[in-house]
Amino acid sequence: MRNPDYSIVIPVYFNAGSLASTEARIRAQVLDAYPNKNGEIVFVDDGSQDSSYEELCDLRTKHPEDIRIIKLARNFGQVNAIWCGLQHTSGPTIIISADGQDPVELMTEMLDRYFHDGTEIVIGTREAREESAWRKKTSAMVYGAIKRLGNWDMPVGGFDYMLLGPRAKHALLRRWQPNTFFQVRVLNLGFPRAFIHYRRKARETGVSRWTFSKKMTYMIDGVLGHSYFPIRAISVCGMLFAVFSFLLALFFFIAYFFNPAVVRGWTPIVLMVLFIGGVQMFMIGVIGEYLWRVLVQVRADPPYIIEQINGDSES
Repeated sequence: MRNPDYSIVIPVYFNAGSLASTEARIRAQVLDAYPNKNGEIVFVDDGSQDSSYEELCDLRTKHPEDIRIIKLARNFGQVNAIWCGLQHTSGPTIIISADGQDPVELMTEMLDRYFHDGTEIVIGTREAREESAWRKKTSAMVYGAIKRLGNWDMPVGGFDYMLLGPRAKHALLRRWQPNTFFQVRVLNLGFPRAFIHYRRKARETGVSRWTFSKKMTYMIDGVLGHSYFPIRAISVCGMLFAVFSFLLALFFFIAYFFNPAVVRGWTPIVLMVLFIGGVQMFMIGVIGEYLWRVLVQVRADPPYIIEQINGDSES
């Protein structure tokens, strides 16, 4: 397809079994239902080790005119896969997961908000989730922490289903940052935006690879990358310990003249040393996290490496 009017970027990672149904719904409810505009689907295979890539190739064989496949050399993470898709599209771009949990019919409303209203960023927010209580709680914890510590505009349920207009996308792509919280970067762009609420459906096939450890890592990236709270907390904690140590020293100095035995005993000393040492190690760890992010930024490694591209928007 030559110069599509809009693109749909779908990061793929171990999504075998759900890709055909996702593509069929998008084709029926978006590509065919929006006849005045030409759309394309860009699948980004993020190093899947199942049959995802083979299924994508089958889909492209059936619809070579509007399907492109970008195969990455290994797994670089969902954010980097999305970044790759954005860099290989030109017009307004919709980002949606490949697991079939997000309703594709919202895409037409997103496109209407962009083409008719001129809204540069349209975000689908989850007002409810058909998922386990554990996944609901952990997701709420991650997005709640980001909302409280750094970005008050973050929807309570979070989001990863959105449309980015060309201006917003260009501004975002100019500010690449490793170990980032993608949603905060989108919200901080400042362009006009709209929110569409929806209910996230249960996963149809497969098992989610978005594990608890990955969620925690993503939350840490968000807090350290977009909030001054950790550094400010270290400064305040250090000041409080300094004041406490001064008052404790003053107490022992005065108490010595009334009851010299009050300063005896090694247990309180050992406990204080262990406690303060633990706090110091925690502070050093936080500073180390910041230094690691500075090192990654300075090395300027590419966010992804492409192994193969099937299809070209200019062909």
